[in-house]
Amino acid sequence: MSVIERIQSEVDNHPIVLFMKGTAQFPMCGFSSRAVQALKSAGADPVHTVNVLEDPEVRANLPRYSNWPTFPQLFINGELIGGCDITMELFDSGELARIVSETQAQ
Repeated sequence: MSVIERIQSEVDNHPIVLFMKGTAQFPMCGFSSRAVQALKSAGADPVHTVNVLEDPEVRANLPRYSNWPTFPQLFINGELIGGCDITMELFDSGELARIVSETQAQ
């Protein structure tokens, strides 16, 4: 299975997935930590995460797959939502909680 197929599999098999540096329990950067906390506060708990620091192939190829250069990267229902800033904007507006609730109800 190619790295792109592995990324696609993660996105396809988990309604909410956060590609991040570190894990939900031990984030390795502030942006990843803030994104995890926003998701948990919005009701996505547990959060399915992929630690890009443990998989150099995913870390190298995810920006090409998503056309998004930085980490973390949040996907919901197979669609790239964005990084930490967009996740925080959605959280602050209440939209993230609505999206998470709708996704988990499916």
